[in-house]
Amino acid sequence: VASTSEGDVSIVGSVLRPRINAPRIAGGRNAKCSARRDQIRDSSSSAEGLTLEKIVDSLKEGNYKKIVVVAGAGVSCSAGIPDFRTPGSGLYDNLHKFNLPYAEAIFDVDFYRQNPMPFVTLSREIWPGVKYRPTLTHCFFTLLDKRGILRRIYTQNIDGLEVVAGVDPEKLVECHGHFRSASCTSCGMGHDADDCKSSMLEEGIAPTCNSCGGLVKPSIVFFGEVMPSRFSELVHFDVASCDLVVTLGTSLLVAPVASIPDWVKSDTHRLLINRELVGSFYGPTDVFLEGDCDEHVRKICSMVGWEEELDELYSDSQSK
Repeated sequence: VASTSEGDVSIVGSVLRPRINAPRIAGGRNAKCSARRDQIRDSSSSAEGLTLEKIVDSLKEGNYKKIVVVAGAGVSCSAGIPDFRTPGSGLYDNLHKFNLPYAEAIFDVDFYRQNPMPFVTLSREIWPGVKYRPTLTHCFFTLLDKRGILRRIYTQNIDGLEVVAGVDPEKLVECHGHFRSASCTSCGMGHDADDCKSSMLEEGIAPTCNSCGGLVKPSIVFFGEVMPSRFSELVHFDVASCDLVVTLGTSLLVAPVASIPDWVKSDTHRLLINRELVGSFYGPTDVFLEGDCDEHVRKICSMVGWEEELDELYSDSQSK
């Protein structure tokens, strides 16, 4: 798991660093820069270049047609999902009774085969749509999807709240996996997701494979497992075609997702909504909004004229 500038406290999978080459995009930003604070512009605009008002105008006029979102744990903070590492309240602290050899063992497939109960306990806490509901930011993603201007969401979270909010799964790349499918950790045979859910949530046990008897787990990426192929299949095309990349609630420290904002073309508009400035968001085509994701999402929707629609989507998401 990772920690972000908003705590990266949501439920993310393992910290993976697969070898995925940066897309070769003409005019791309592929080199990361390190900024000094005195180089960083005002939180809503640069001295010359893109401003929040210009982004709002482009949204109003329908100029953005292929928006790519990079979402970190900060988008789920207001859902109330506990973090992993906060002393006393973090999920790792609450798993002490299982005597984990190290905190991250909960996402170690070899450890799971020996002792699945820590992960089963975690799954009962965070299974999508059971205890936690989407945030206003998740509903903003749904709004973009319904308006036909969302190209893709790349999320580092495994809380599944984008789908619960109504985002089309085809528009989603869950970089660290999800709970909507399951398979055997020994032979790889697929397993019925509903049976996996029932075993873990209702019986409090890990299901076993019908083929080999091995332990089954949801399709969450554990340490040592390969990132879903969907990432490498789609990211090159998405960054080449997107006209706005929106990055929210992340430290941009976990590769390769952290590189997505730098893979887009150099003239692509980029918006960062975060508790602190991260990455290379200090150029003439960048806007940084410092603070809470939900607050800034509401502000943007209010400026564009989408606030009523956003509130309706949010209300619906809380009652599903």
